[in-house]
Amino acid sequence: MSKFTFDHIHLFSRDPEATAAFYERMFGAEIIRSMPQGKPRIDLKLGGANIFILDVSQDAKAGPGPSHPHQGLDHFGLEVKDIDAVCADLTAKGVHFSRGPETIRPGTRIAFLAGPEGVSIELLERTAVA
Repeated sequence: MSKFTFDHIHLFSRDPEATAAFYERMFGAEIIRSMPQGKPRIDLKLGGANIFILDVSQDAKAGPGPSHPHQGLDHFGLEVKDIDAVCADLTAKGVHFSRGPETIRPGTRIAFLAGPEGVSIELLERTAVA
């Protein structure tokens, strides 16, 4: 069987600068700016993952993201240590949590927050269960 390796997440945004600033401020993402084909582009590096931000501010057909629940991709998750402290820090920075932090099963705690453009982001802490 072929080998597959994760490459990127692609976000559509009406305000790429604000979107990039959110991920940098909240999660310490590295902002990478480039000029492919003479057009400005903003990418992020977060937790080893590539996040590409596509500016859709001039595209009248670009509608809002789907409301929850819906079919298809729902969220992406970021693993953290000490989820309660992380959530407290993010709350102090103005993040809105839609769920948690809570224990969903022994050794697994989660929280969900709303990112720019309606992106749902899960924070996840896994600990060894005795």
